[in-house]
Amino acid sequence: MKSVVITGANRGIGLELTKQLLEKGNKVYATYRTSLGGLESIKNPLLKTHKMDVRDQNAISELVDLVDDEINILINNAGVADGRWQSISEIDMKHALEVIEVNSIAPVLVTQKFQNKLKHNSTVVMMSSLMGSISDCMSGKSYAYRASKTALNMFSVAMKNELKEQGVSILIMHPGWVETDMGGPNAPLSVEQSVSGIIQRINEQDLSMSGRYVEYDGTPIEW
Repeated sequence: MKSVVITGANRGIGLELTKQLLEKGNKVYATYRTSLGGLESIKNPLLKTHKMDVRDQNAISELVDLVDDEINILINNAGVADGRWQSISEIDMKHALEVIEVNSIAPVLVTQKFQNKLKHNSTVVMMSSLMGSISDCMSGKSYAYRASKTALNMFSVAMKNELKEQGVSILIMHPGWVETDMGGPNAPLSVEQSVSGIIQRINEQDLSMSGRYVEYDGTPIEW
């Protein structure tokens, strides 16, 4: 049995990760910001839920103190969308900063707080996006979301060597265009398919792969 921490686990990809990892017999610490959402319907003694805003250092520290074992997998899944602004003039700068704080800074903060709880040969999953790829940015738009995921990628690569010395691997993951609240109803990929692939990538991950940036099916993504 592995111990897993998942942020933003009350809906979408985070909720499905929780369900599938529990089904495989893992102990899951699942966080939510305001509402339990889909976590409320899960009846499993291996599930531990915790209310936590990923920007709140005290709330993260509280969870770290509650975890009574070493963590095998830390999944930084919590994230927010931007306004998909069509032009520079439309950008709401205050909201843009919030997007960057949640999507870029918070995963680093959570990893920092959990660093001493990460087991040797553990994996930190950074839920990024293809939209974080600079070489793939042909259409522009979605300014803050794109920038936040690019920043997350750089933070992750910058941390790679330091965490590797500790025996911790980083996996930068694009879950695909998934049919969730964020992805919308026209997305071609079900949440079950995406999460199944993500778990396969986690299971195959080792230290030699640390820092790789891939899609849910293992396809490498250009930076």
